Amino acid sequence: MRTLHTAPLLRRERDGEPVPEHAVLVDGDRVEAVGPLAELSETYAGVRVRRWPGVLGPGLLHDGPLPAAPTPRERVHTLLRSGVTAVLAEHLAEPALRAAVDRSDLLVLPAPVVPSLHPGGRADLSAHDADGACIATVAAGRIVHRRA
Repeated sequence: MRTLHTAPLLRRERDGEPVPEHAVLVDGDRVEAVGPLAELSETYAGVRVRRWPGVLGPGLLHDGPLPAAPTPRERVHTLLRSGVTAVLAEHLAEPALRAAVDRSDLLVLPAPVVPSLHPGGRADLSAHDADGACIATVAAGRIVHRRA
């Protein structure tokens, strides 16, 4: 199912300059298009729209050991609550932790990469408020965290 994700500001790259009135069209687990909200809304009329407050951008990469928590699931959930959608394989030697990561649809990478939003790329997004707190995390096209 196609979904148009939008926010007052959108970043294509994590440290890129945010632009107003842009959106990301997600189809399944992939980004189909990134561009001006008005153009995407016209081209894909009738598609479901999710409007997030703050800044929408690519999901974050966590490049260190996963945070401590009582269970592997809770360790992963801590990352999802912060907008993380990718981790490095070198920090997943523990089988139970790797299983929890796989169940959550986090992307496991062999080396760090700069997260970005581009057509054909995996639909990993995060929305953050003005204070930088994560509002929502989308991993492989599905919402895996939403702040109440």
